[in-house]
Order: sequence, then structure tokens, then C-alpha cells
Amino acid sequence: MKKYELVSETPDYTGKTLYRIRALRDIPEHGVTAGDLGGWVESESNLSQDYNAWVSGDAHVYGNARVAGSAHVSGDAHIYDDARVADNARVSGSACVYGDARVTGNARVSGNACVYDNARVSGDARVTDRARVSGDARVFSRACVYGNAHVYGDARVSGTVHVYDNVHVYDNVHVYDNARVTGDAHVSDRAQVYGDAHVSDRASVSGNAQVSGNAHVSGDVRVSGDAHVSGDARLPSRDSIFTASYVGTENGVLTVTSGVSGLVVKRGCFTGSVDEFLAKSKEFHDDRTHDEYRMLIEVAKSRISNHAVPDTDAEN
Repeated sequence: MKKYELVSETPDYTGKTLYRIRALRDIPEHGVTAGDLGGWVESESNLSQDYNAWVSGDAHVYGNARVAGSAHVSGDAHIYDDARVADNARVSGSACVYGDARVTGNARVSGNACVYDNARVSGDARVTDRARVSGDARVFSRACVYGNAHVYGDARVSGTVHVYDNVHVYDNVHVYDNARVTGDAHVSDRAQVYGDAHVSDRASVSGNAQVSGNAHVSGDVRVSGDAHVSGDARLPSRDSIFTASYVGTENGVLTVTSGVSGLVVKRGCFTGSVDEFLAKSKEFHDDRTHDEYRMLIEVAKSRISNHAVPDTDAEN
């Protein structure tokens, strides 16, 4: 038995004739009773006759787009081109999904948000307000993208991440765990932001840089190259970080930043205070390598204006 039929109302929309749908059976999951009018489709190929998928309100589905599974498209939402909304996904408000985009799982796209190109929003992810997800970007798990944020390129946003305000996350970036990217921040190239890290204001993270742990990068700070900001690092200004490349026996990167309780040193797997780092270096390295690190730490001390920075995240 069919789930719905096309009725005679046929407004001309973007050069296409769309038909309002009418339910032929109850769909309790979406509060639909047989005889209720739904939204608009161009043809039956736009809305599966199987399962409980529904289009309601003034929502429009057209082109080669398809709504299937138990998905629900409502409000003024527009689904078109070759887009798919499936499983238990919800698209509402004035949201749009188009191109080859997919919204699946228990994902929610609402407000004036748009998902397009080859983007994927899945899991329990939320995209709302005026946020955009495009390119080959993926937003999944329980990640939330909102405000005027834009996630694009090959970016991956997952975990319980919050990306909002006027943020741009793009290229091959991965933001995950419980991280936050806010303000006018940019995260690009192959950078990673994870743990409980926070990147805000006009800060940028690029290159192969990583921001992790409980670190907070703010102001107009630039974290780039192979720098790794971690622990309780606090970077409110550009003179809050010092990096040195090709150091130590492994020719690695030494990153020294201001922190809540003083300077934070990150080298390889080590994250800790200056004293802890030098003690470890003395224990495991030869005199020449230890002296190299000791001299670099002295340079870092002179370059970083404020060694200890208040924990503004905790105050907020």
C-alpha cells in the first residue's frame, strides 16, 4: 500500500511543477494521520513510499533528491539536486540540503543552515543557525556546528565538538574529542584541534600544528608549522609561543608557551613545566643535547612576555 498520493495543487517553483502530498496512512512517528496534507515534491521518486519518511509544512523536495527511511523534512526546508536525507535524520526550518550532500543517522539540520556539495552530516551531529557544511567535509558523532560557522574542504568535525560564531574550518583539518573553535578563528591545512582545547577570537591554527589537552589559543595568535600546543597552555597574544625546529636527537620540534601556572613545554610525547622538562632531558639525554634544550628554554623565556596567564576559560 502506498504511503501518500500526489494531489492537484501544483505551484510553479523554480521552473518545476511541484505537487503537495497527502497521507494515505497514519505515520505516528511524525504526528501524521491519514488524509493530512504534507509538503511538496516534484515526483514520487523524491519521497520513498516505504517506511515512515515524511515531508511536511511548506518543505520542498525536487530534482533527483530523495527522502527515505524514517527521515522528516519540515518547515520551509529545501532538498534538491542529488541530495539524500535518510535514516532518522531531520531537516527543518529554512535549512537546505543540495548538490550530492547526505544527511543521515540521527543528524539534525535546522535554522538557515545549508549542507551542500559532497558534504556529509551523520550520527547525532547538529548543524543549525546560518552554519554551512560543504565540499567533502564530514560532521559526525555528536558534533555541533552553528552560528555563521563554515566547515568545508576535506575537514572532519566529530566527537562532542562545538564549532560556532564566524569560524572557518577547512582543508584536511580534524577537530574532535571535546574541542571548541569559536569567534573568528580559522583552522586549516592539516591542523588538528582535540582534547578539551579551545581556539577562539581571531586565532589561526594551520600547517601540521596541533592544539590539544586543555590548551586555549586566542587573540590573534598564529600556531603553524609542526607546533604542538598542549597541557594547560594559554596563548592570548602572538608573544605567548616559541617554537624551535630540528632540535634534539630526533630533529623534532620544541614548543614552549605561556600557561596557567607558568611556561608549558611540549616536545614529542612530553608535556610539562620547564623544570620537569629539563629534569627529564638531563636524565635521558647526553650533555650536548641537554645543553641545547637548556639554551632554547632560556630563549623562550626571553621571548614570551607573560609566563603565567589566568585561566579565563575556568572563569567563564
